[in-house]
Amino acid sequence: MVRHNNQLPDNLPQLQNLIKRDPESYKEEFLQQHLHYKSILEVFRLEPTQFNKSLDELVTFLAQVAHCYPNDLKTYPQEIIDILQIHNIILDNEMRMTFCKALIQLRNKSLLEPTALLSLFFELLRCQDKILRQFLQTHIVTDIKNINAKHKNAKVNTMLQNFMFSMLKDPNIRAAKMSVDIMIELYNKNIWNDVKTVNVIATGCFSKITKVMVASLKFFLGTHSEEKESDDSDSDDEPSMKEIMMANKVNKKTKKRQKQLKKAKQSFVKAKKKKSKAPQYNFSALHLIHDPQDFAEKLFKQIEKNNDRFEVKLMTLDVVSRLIGLHSLFLLNFYPYIQRFLQPHQREVTKLLQFVAQASHELVPPDMLEPVLKTLANNFITERNSADVMAIGLNTVREICTRCPLAMNEDLFEDLTRYKHYKERSVMMAAHSLIGTFRRIMPNLLHKKDKGRPTEANIMIRSSKYGEIRASEFVLGAEVLYNQSAKNTEETSDSDEEDDDEWIDVSENNEEEIGDEEISDEEISEEEINDEEIDENELTSESMKSSISENKDDKTLTSHIVNNSAQNTCEADSGEQKINKISQKKNALTKQEKKAQKLEKKAKFKSEKNKELTAERKTKASVISTERLLTDKDFRKIEVALAKQDVTYIKRSVKRTHDQIETDKGGELVKLSDIENIYKKRKHDKAARQKSVKKGQEERDKFGFKDRRQNPLCSTTNREKRKGKAFSMLKQKLRTKVKRSFREKQIALKNHLIKQKRMK
Repeated sequence: MVRHNNQLPDNLPQLQNLIKRDPESYKEEFLQQHLHYKSILEVFRLEPTQFNKSLDELVTFLAQVAHCYPNDLKTYPQEIIDILQIHNIILDNEMRMTFCKALIQLRNKSLLEPTALLSLFFELLRCQDKILRQFLQTHIVTDIKNINAKHKNAKVNTMLQNFMFSMLKDPNIRAAKMSVDIMIELYNKNIWNDVKTVNVIATGCFSKITKVMVASLKFFLGTHSEEKESDDSDSDDEPSMKEIMMANKVNKKTKKRQKQLKKAKQSFVKAKKKKSKAPQYNFSALHLIHDPQDFAEKLFKQIEKNNDRFEVKLMTLDVVSRLIGLHSLFLLNFYPYIQRFLQPHQREVTKLLQFVAQASHELVPPDMLEPVLKTLANNFITERNSADVMAIGLNTVREICTRCPLAMNEDLFEDLTRYKHYKERSVMMAAHSLIGTFRRIMPNLLHKKDKGRPTEANIMIRSSKYGEIRASEFVLGAEVLYNQSAKNTEETSDSDEEDDDEWIDVSENNEEEIGDEEISDEEISEEEINDEEIDENELTSESMKSSISENKDDKTLTSHIVNNSAQNTCEADSGEQKINKISQKKNALTKQEKKAQKLEKKAKFKSEKNKELTAERKTKASVISTERLLTDKDFRKIEVALAKQDVTYIKRSVKRTHDQIETDKGGELVKLSDIENIYKKRKHDKAARQKSVKKGQEERDKFGFKDRRQNPLCSTTNREKRKGKAFSMLKQKLRTKVKRSFREKQIALKNHLIKQKRMK
């Protein structure tokens, strides 16, 4: 091997390449460069603010070949770390970046421990160099990701989390903000998704630095940008699979196109596999907080004390309302505080309404939410407001009552249900949705006409009291399996193994129950008919007796008043008419009372029958739940039966095709779209669009050629006249490829020569 000793000291990249190939042969040159590095480093320490090009090159060179001579470069990493720790702020930007890159290279070659390097980099986040801070942030995230790639390194994680906790209290704004961003990014990448990380970020919500507080609040609200993996998502510039397949069919078969087709097929298969996988759901960060009650109280006190911007206050209120709703907390000062801002003209009022609905749950005392509902009724649901404001108010009342139905008062509910006949469709639909909610939750508040036709599922609904917890003693709907014998179950299990995808029909049990109910209704109707016949007979006998008594009275009156005048006879006639009217009124009252009594009897009979049915179902379900182990097929039958009960009427087994009962109850969080959901006619339907088009055509000029001549009465040229003529008149003049005669060529040449002469 030929060695160029004269050129190597000046050409460090060549020496670096040769050392990596054969370290032993070039050890002398390396030691020479190492001594040169030490001497330059001593000079640099005297003036650390200046950029030293030779030191910059030597630091990079030594970092590249450090793995070849680990014994000779033992002190090299610590020297660079000491320089960065002592002179981190006053160093030149390029020199600082070179030192950091050298340390990262040493870390990648496992010549440096991660804890020492990462703690140094967190301190360097204080520097006023944006490019360096972004570079360090990406390295910290990727390094921690690589450390925890195979398994969680608890020792390193705990040390770094403690260091980040101290960095959050750092007075430097940039360092604190960057440390919060790193923790949030690591949580979103599922690297640090433990309880400790969440609670460290939670302390950032009480930071005096507004940027740190806002970043922490956004993390708990889930508004932080999620991780975008470049491997899974195809870029917009790349052609789609359909285009590549078409190009491969039509165009020439080249190697590039074949590679593109192969790559597109692989990405398509990858995306298909990803869709087929079951979705992975992570717990919300709000579930992992140690003491949510204390955390919510501190945040609420912070709102009252601090004079932050309105947007920051909104974010804090959102976090507090979510905590109250998720953990069923008691923060009674929250509702009067937010009640002050519930005005239609308030900025971001729909978000405030969303926070009230989120903060309501079953354990909130109804006395605290009643004033809120009254405020909504007085400020929003009044005819002096627009229809949209009224609809939003009704939607908010519905969302609050879904989570805390006991807050609704009977008088207020009666007033709100009357808006179902309002002239505006949006208000009418909002009132109907409120009625539908109470059909599911608390039907006893509704009038009979608002309850609708009762279904089999509605019989089981019973409004709960405040703080009441209902523990189910049996599997709901298990009574469907009561009539099945052991043999039938074995046969069905064998048949189910053959046909797993077959849907199960559970119509027999329902038909039996419905048959019993029909018989009961027939019995009721027969009793009514008998009662009506008895009443009619009684009424006829009473009327006969009254008429006989009236005739007797008339005879006695005529015998006593024979000699009276015509005036006395007229008075007697009028008295008789009054007596008849009074008797008719009495008869009418008795009829109404009897009808009311009949209806009460009928209602009592139905309620008793329903109670008997529910009691029977409960006993059957409890027997099945205690004596049998239910299989997947059994649960499938139960689900079918429960779904059928929701849409089957009690009386005649009629299935509803519309107006189905909403089974989805209020979730953990309230969607803003549920409150802002307004039913209204589309403004831009076809008729409205045609009308606007015609209106626009009236005001503008006509399309086509616009004559810009100053004198519109002057004559036009033949060329301009040709534009207005029909094509059939001009097509014979458009024959361009016809041969010209000798005379035509002469004239054309003459004109050309004259034109050239004029140009000169």
